[in-house]
Amino acid sequence: MGTIKFQDIIAARKVVAQFLKSTPLIHYPELSEQLGFQAYIKHENHNPTGSFKVRGGLNFMHHLPQVQREKGVITATRGNHGQSIAYAASQFGVKATVVVPYGNNPEKNSAMEAYGAELIEHGKDFDEALTLCERLQRERGLYYVHPCMEPALFHGVGTYSLEIFESLPNVDAIIVPIGGGSGCCGAITVAKAINPDVKIIGVQAENAPAIYRSWQAGQRMETDSCDTIADGLATRVPFALPFSIIKGGIHDMVLLSEAQIVEGIRLALRWTHNLAEGAGAAPLAAAHKLTDKLAGRNVVMVMSGANLDTETLKKVLAYQL
Repeated sequence: MGTIKFQDIIAARKVVAQFLKSTPLIHYPELSEQLGFQAYIKHENHNPTGSFKVRGGLNFMHHLPQVQREKGVITATRGNHGQSIAYAASQFGVKATVVVPYGNNPEKNSAMEAYGAELIEHGKDFDEALTLCERLQRERGLYYVHPCMEPALFHGVGTYSLEIFESLPNVDAIIVPIGGGSGCCGAITVAKAINPDVKIIGVQAENAPAIYRSWQAGQRMETDSCDTIADGLATRVPFALPFSIIKGGIHDMVLLSEAQIVEGIRLALRWTHNLAEGAGAAPLAAAHKLTDKLAGRNVVMVMSGANLDTETLKKVLAYQL
């Protein structure tokens, strides 16, 4: 299964820095007044693929053996992970195949194809897409890049947490969305190494609460569905590697209704003038439920991605969800 190590996140920083600039950590005075604490946004939505995931893809591809680079890779995704693998593969001259569920974000699909990936649609959700991905991996001799079980992905993603501590050494809390869990695991690992007093707070959707329920139960629990506007949060199955870190390392977790996620997208536009997808807006929405706990603190909210398709944005702005 592997594990996540702080020193490997440090090493990943050198790899990621060859391709990406550090993303901004911005303090928002008006938002701070609204929330009652010093509000900072870590703008991972400013990365080339519009998401934090690209950090992991680049670090993974850097460590992939040359013999496997020549054969190619395959993965399953709802979008941001697939874009990261497609983008990183294009940088390293690797052929990428990406399996997505039917009805997936069409603009994310288009972006993955634009980076040169072969796109295959299968299943009703991420977990069904994953089953086809595993079969094609065997049939085609490709390297299967599991989105939640590759330590190199987690180490790359963890570099944004390093940047948070460098920009704001006196951070008190970091609010991070949880889908597969790589961003949260990176934050937990970095905080433990630099300042264990920093609170790591996760956010999930009420309609996709697999990790939340697992955290409460102390063991992995699947859900029957994950029907949420926040496709970055839409997983039914908690995977062993991220859950092993989250269950003993996270300080709190917040569940959001679909209406609260939608309002989070609107709040991101209003207070930061940034477009955030559902998962990217989730920390901002969760912050409104944590004002008493975080009063007067320095709080970073991770805007993990910006890949909200146009039709969904229209519905959000028109209150039609």
